[in-house]
Amino acid sequence: MEDCLDQGTAPIQYSRRDYYKVSLIRGDNLYHYADKSIRVNGAALLFFNPQVPYNWEPRSDNQTGFFCIFRDAFMAEHMRGNLHELPMFRLGGRPAYLLDKAQDDIISKLFEKMLSEVNSDYIYKYDLLHSYLTELIHTALKFEPSHNLYQHPNAKSRTTAAFIELLERQFPIELPGQRFRLRSASDFARQLSVHVNHLNRSVRDTTGRTTTTHIAERLIGEATALLKHTDWNIAEISYCLGFDEPAHFSYFFKKHTLLTPSAFRTV
Repeated sequence: MEDCLDQGTAPIQYSRRDYYKVSLIRGDNLYHYADKSIRVNGAALLFFNPQVPYNWEPRSDNQTGFFCIFRDAFMAEHMRGNLHELPMFRLGGRPAYLLDKAQDDIISKLFEKMLSEVNSDYIYKYDLLHSYLTELIHTALKFEPSHNLYQHPNAKSRTTAAFIELLERQFPIELPGQRFRLRSASDFARQLSVHVNHLNRSVRDTTGRTTTTHIAERLIGEATALLKHTDWNIAEISYCLGFDEPAHFSYFFKKHTLLTPSAFRTV
C-alpha cells in the first residue's frame, strides 16, 4: 500500500470500479461504502465489489498495508457459486473486518505470498494466486465482520441514499441489449423493501425533489449521452431506457428538453 501512496496524490473518488478489491489497511481511516461509513484506527480488511461505489479517506500519514484487485472471471472457473453471493461481496452485506494483531499477521502473510508470487516467473503462478485469494476470503469469513458502522442521521437519509445508489447502479448503459428496469417509485420501493409513500417522503424531505424527478433527470442525462456518443437508432435507445415504444420515449424526451431525439442529434 505504501508504495502506491505519495504526497500530493489526488483524493480517491467516490465511485464504482470495474473490478473487485480486497484491502488490508493500517492507520486512521474513514471508509465510505454505499450508504455506510466506518471509522477505523488500526488494521482493517475490506472487500469491495464493482456494483457498489466506495472510497476511503486517510486521516493520518502512517498508512501501510496491502491490496489486490481482480475481475469476476479470475474466480469464476474455480469457485462454487457466484462471488457476489459471499457475505463480504453481497449487496447490503458487511464488507469491513476489524483485525487484532494475530489476525493482521495471518492476513499479512497471505498478501506477502501473493506479492512474492505475482513477481515470480513461475508458469503456474496464477493458480497459486487464486488459491491464496480463496484462502484469504475463507480466513476472513471465520472472522467477525464489523457492525460498528456509522449510521446516517435518520431513516429518511438512509432510505434516500439507498435509492440514489440503486438508481446509479443501473448506469451507464453500455450495450444495446442492456435495459433500465427500475423506472418508477414503486419499482424502487419494492426493491428496497419499503412502502412507496415512505420512499417518496424520504427522498422529497432529504433532497427537496421528488423520486420521479430524480429518475427522470437521470434518464434524460443518459438519453442525451447515448444520442451524442453512440450510433444506436432511436428504437434501440428507447428500449435500453425502458420505454415500450419509441413514440413514448420521444414524447418523454421532448417534454424535458423541448426537442425530439432526432432533432437533438442534429444540434
